[in-house]
Amino acid sequence: MLTMGIDVGSRSTKCVILDDGEMLTYGVIETGADSVKTSQAAVDAAVHRRIELWGEYRIKLPDVKTDHLTIEDMAYVIATGYGRQVVPFAHGTITEINCHARGAQWMVPGVASILDMGGQDCKAMRLDAKGEVTNFVLNDKCAGGTGRFVEIIADGLKVPLLEVGELSKKSTKDIPLSAVCSVHAKRDALALMKQGESKADILAALHEGISGRVVGLVKRVGLADKFVITGGISKNVGMVAKIEEKLGGLKAHIPPEPQIAGAVGAALFALDRARKKAHPA
Repeated sequence: MLTMGIDVGSRSTKCVILDDGEMLTYGVIETGADSVKTSQAAVDAAVHRRIELWGEYRIKLPDVKTDHLTIEDMAYVIATGYGRQVVPFAHGTITEINCHARGAQWMVPGVASILDMGGQDCKAMRLDAKGEVTNFVLNDKCAGGTGRFVEIIADGLKVPLLEVGELSKKSTKDIPLSAVCSVHAKRDALALMKQGESKADILAALHEGISGRVVGLVKRVGLADKFVITGGISKNVGMVAKIEEKLGGLKAHIPPEPQIAGAVGAALFALDRARKKAHPA
């Protein structure tokens, strides 16, 4: 039974197709101005196995053809993310909190604390032994703690986004940098560079500030030993290292493809509904 999850995020849109709960294929593309066209393009990326922006596949996919698949082949489709209401072919929608929690559990069984660092928001979740969300909190100030914040600073410093994490780890000294407002932070970063500060030190300062904010979110919901970071920023090794440092050395579990957790969760919920539809109680 084929089911699909579509996660329309602010910066990227993810499509996951499962075959009886097992990964069949997925795609990740940049979110465009038109959410309807974006969701359709994400499906196309998944069935043709294309990842537009973030390199090669990190999850081994089965050696089967998928490019013949269509939306009509799906038993059920669930949409999530901020653009979930405008996915025209979805049979239903579920909030990203529940989808991210379900997807993270599928990727890292037994996870109890989740930090999802997305393009425009950051959220922390606490799960019980059954995998149910018992508490969650979102960041609430400007872009601080989000992928877009890091993008803005990286762009100002002319550093490729994929190189930000490694470069930050080459820092040799601590310098102050605001991690609340992206506008002020970019201004401060450029001023520091003009003063002769290295890009590595500036990026390390950015990571220091952001990690402090997001760790605060995790502590508010409750930290557990089985801790997972999802979202695009979790691919940033410098950020992950800073977060682990602030958590007393607790190692974070990073899924192979952390950006698709929400779409995986949506596809799993779609499977639940498809089975219920096929075999009503």
